[in-house]
Amino acid sequence: MDKLAQISIPLYDPGKGKLEGFGPLGLFEQEAWTAPIVFATVISVTIGLMTIIAFIYFLFLLMIGGIGVMTAGGDKAKVAEARGKITSGLIGLVIVISAIFIFRLIVYIIGVDIFNLAEVINNL
Repeated sequence: MDKLAQISIPLYDPGKGKLEGFGPLGLFEQEAWTAPIVFATVISVTIGLMTIIAFIYFLFLLMIGGIGVMTAGGDKAKVAEARGKITSGLIGLVIVISAIFIFRLIVYIIGVDIFNLAEVINNL
């Protein structure tokens, strides 16, 4: 009996000219040229999802920090801890947003449109 790592999974059949795979992104019976488009879509969705998760985490830290300030009761240590949470969330949000702009600046300077991954992969 073959182990999972020893099983051959044919992903490309030169006779058919089509990609095959498994799972929801298996590209079953799709043309080979659609692979870069699917890859670019997965990367784009992943980056967008990570940005949304970062924003939700910022809102969570902002609410927790706000509640901490309101319930501190004049205790300077608790207020400082709550302000630290708010500051951490704000710094994280600024980093995520500035990373997008810095990445776009680097793409502009280099001259390669990395945001169009399908075209970059096809030109390789």
